[in-house]
Amino acid sequence: MKEEYRDLVLGVCGASSLRVGEKIQTLWSGYGEIVRLHLGGCDRPSVVVKHVRFPERAEHPGGWNTDRSHRRKVRSYQVETHWYQNYTTNQSCRIPACLAACSHGDEMLMVLEDLDGVGFGQRRTSVKDGEIKACLRWLAHFHALFLGVAPEGLWPVGTYWHLETRPDELEVMDDAELKAAAGDIDRILSACRFKTIVHGDAKLANFCFSPRGEDVAAVDFQYVGGGCGMKDVVYFLGSCMEERDCGKRVPGLLDYYFTELKQAVGEDVDFVALETEWRDMFAFAWTDFHRFLLGWMPGHWKINQFSKDLTREVLHKVCKTTQ
Repeated sequence: MKEEYRDLVLGVCGASSLRVGEKIQTLWSGYGEIVRLHLGGCDRPSVVVKHVRFPERAEHPGGWNTDRSHRRKVRSYQVETHWYQNYTTNQSCRIPACLAACSHGDEMLMVLEDLDGVGFGQRRTSVKDGEIKACLRWLAHFHALFLGVAPEGLWPVGTYWHLETRPDELEVMDDAELKAAAGDIDRILSACRFKTIVHGDAKLANFCFSPRGEDVAAVDFQYVGGGCGMKDVVYFLGSCMEERDCGKRVPGLLDYYFTELKQAVGEDVDFVALETEWRDMFAFAWTDFHRFLLGWMPGHWKINQFSKDLTREVLHKVCKTTQ
């Protein structure tokens, strides 16, 4: 670790010593790493450092090593730094506190609270109903907290698959009908009356669980920005449910999300209008992500009959509205 980074961590934590611990993960396409640092001489035993280093040549697992892809990633880390420095949440939608952030040339450093040390030390690769609901509860409270808040300094439209940032994936799509309707679907989603700030990458891997799975905190805010809350909901559900479960379980889980959202938004919001609009947007948001997958990785396991059925429903609606 560079001396200036070491001094920064020691200074913000009031620590007298620092030891580099385990690497938690390598960042996507080799853009750096996330590492745990163990501290001495202070009341904080450890922190997590997200160390971004822009590579000379990125190694993208899907082969998308383009200049546009690089610029998007650079912007995503700038957005994430701005998010941690300027936005806060509450205990109902817990995130790690940002202790410090800096950038030097092609490197960026975020010093974050270690969620493992404050009760969120569990990760899940598969989840039961209660754990799914814990994540949906987090999303509902997050969306309620930022309902109507302008995404200043963030992505104007959140999510990493937003159409405007993914022209290359759109260009190579084989589904001509969906390709032609992609712009209309994006406009319909963007025209929502009720907008919030969305996490933008709310997959199962980005949630940290309490020991019994009853509470969660979320990480990875590279694609946080404005939009309809359904984008987070459909992406999360798709990240942790097999095709055979979607048709049976999604309706009840969606009901649960809206029950939590209603409790979180308070009485000064026209919740009937909000729920009606966002329920209408559910299929559009799911189809929007399906569009991205068809171009980005057409053999992906998430491309299933449930997604195709929703897409067919959306295309029928789009056709009726554009005639």
